Amino acid sequence: MANLPLDVQNALKRQAPKALRRAFEKEMNKKFKKLKNELIKDFLTDSVTLEILEGPGATNISGSLGGISNLFAFIGFDAGHQPISPILQLLEDTQITYKQEIRNKGIGIEFEVSLPTAQAIFAITPLPWAAGRSWAEGIERGLSGLGYLLRKNKGNSGAAIQSRVNKVRSGKFQNRPYISALIKKYKKRFEDLK
Repeated sequence: MANLPLDVQNALKRQAPKALRRAFEKEMNKKFKKLKNELIKDFLTDSVTLEILEGPGATNISGSLGGISNLFAFIGFDAGHQPISPILQLLEDTQITYKQEIRNKGIGIEFEVSLPTAQAIFAITPLPWAAGRSWAEGIERGLSGLGYLLRKNKGNSGAAIQSRVNKVRSGKFQNRPYISALIKKYKKRFEDLK
């Protein structure tokens, strides 16, 4: 480069980072898209998600209710409701954005990924019968009332109703990892992108 005129040398120095940035962003976008697709696939294939997607006639494949009912009916979603949709939309809205180049720090690009937090997901997944509580968080921390659940072709879901007075069975909701574990796993994986 020493044999080139000074103005050409300066022009090349300015253009090289831009060309490298484009190549970097192209490669990073491929890796990001692949990882985002894995995130969505993991969410959609989770046994809780599958059970809720199947609606009031589902079997308890998550094991959370000991086979007594299914999550859709137990939580009390209205028949035809799609409780997974808001979560899926938030996950699909995950984006990567690139920050301005950092001068005098060598070649490199900083980026951010807009992965939703578990709290953001809990905020959009209210229990149908308890405003201020999240069914998605309840999967992780526990949901009460299994002992009062009656399996009937009644209720909001069309598959079960809750007894208001008498406990009709013993049994306990088995909480399990769900949204928090998923977000934690993919937050780390997005942070490790290079």
